[in-house]
Order: sequence, then structure tokens, then C-alpha cells
Amino acid sequence: MSELDYEIFRWINGGANYAAFWNPLMIFLSKYAVLLFMIGAVVYWFTRARANRRMITEALLSAAIGVTVNWVLGELFYRDRPFVNHEVIQLVYHEANASFPSTHSLGSFVIAMTIWQFRRRDGWMWLVLAAGIALSRVWTGVHYPGDVLAGACIGILVSMLVHRLFTRISLANSLMELGIYGYERLEMKIWPRSRRQSRHNSINR
Repeated sequence: MSELDYEIFRWINGGANYAAFWNPLMIFLSKYAVLLFMIGAVVYWFTRARANRRMITEALLSAAIGVTVNWVLGELFYRDRPFVNHEVIQLVYHEANASFPSTHSLGSFVIAMTIWQFRRRDGWMWLVLAAGIALSRVWTGVHYPGDVLAGACIGILVSMLVHRLFTRISLANSLMELGIYGYERLEMKIWPRSRRQSRHNSINR
């Protein structure tokens, strides 16, 4: 499998030479596109719709669990970055730390999948962006395909399990609702809702 992984890596990473016009996009996706997920989470949260806040709460919890799993796997199954053992086209700088699984891929897919489970139309857009990030990490020479595939699978699986937890276990759902309610009570003291916004959000609950 490692031989096949490396051959696929060479083919994708080679695109930095034979299709160099994609390099600026790939560098952006590899280094900065995760910021779009952070911005998206903030925007969804401050729409002040309860459904969006449940979605972002699930996404953040899933991301925390996913990153923990990612760290454990990285310690148990340490793998060098491609540029440590091979001659690669490296378009972005990265420390020579654990390559498996890809944190960027996991983080983007765990959030994208959570959004997809709440908002199908938006979710497809975020999943495409997550796939672009995963591809870019190979294209720019900092991950093997197996790293990003593992990260994506872990992110999707964790997101689905967390969503199942909140939809099937009433206690977990009640605790989340209580936490959001407590936050909103505090928020109202600082940033009161307009009547129109209150009416709109009550419909979307």
C-alpha cells in the first residue's frame, strides 16, 4: 500500500510542474482555506438561529474529538512527511512532524460533514472545499494521499457519530440546548435582538 500511496503522490505532486497554473490556487487551499471554515462557523453562529447554533456546537465538538483521535493515531503510527524521504515539489513550508493522518483534511471534513447533515445545499459546497484542501495538501508536497484520505474518513465518521449522539440521546441534546440557552441569555444582555430577528429565529427553531 505504501508503494501505491507514493506512486499516487508522485502523480498528484507532479501536477505542480505539468499544470503549474493551478499552483497559486493549491497554495491558497493548502495554507489558508481552513480559515474559510472558521469564518463560516462564526457567520452561521451569529445568524442567531438556534438550528445554526446546534450545528456549530456539533461541529466544534466533532472537531475537538477528531483532532484528539488524529493526535493519538499520529503517535501510534508515526509516518514521515513526503519531503523527508523523497525528492518532492514542495510549494509550502511545513515542519517535519507526523504526516498521518492529515489534520487539515480531518478538520475541514469534520466541519463540512456536520454542515451537510443540517443543511444539505450548503453542505455540498463545504464538502467540495474540504476535498480541495485535501488534494492541495498532496499537490503542495506535505502529505501522502493516504494521509488525507484517512483524515477525511475520520472527520466524516466522527461527525456522523456525534450527530447521532445528539439525535438519539435526549440527555446529550438537552445538555447542548441548555448550554446554548445559557449563552443566549448572556448574549441578550450585551446584544439584544430586534423584534423582526426574534420572530424570524423563532420560526427557524
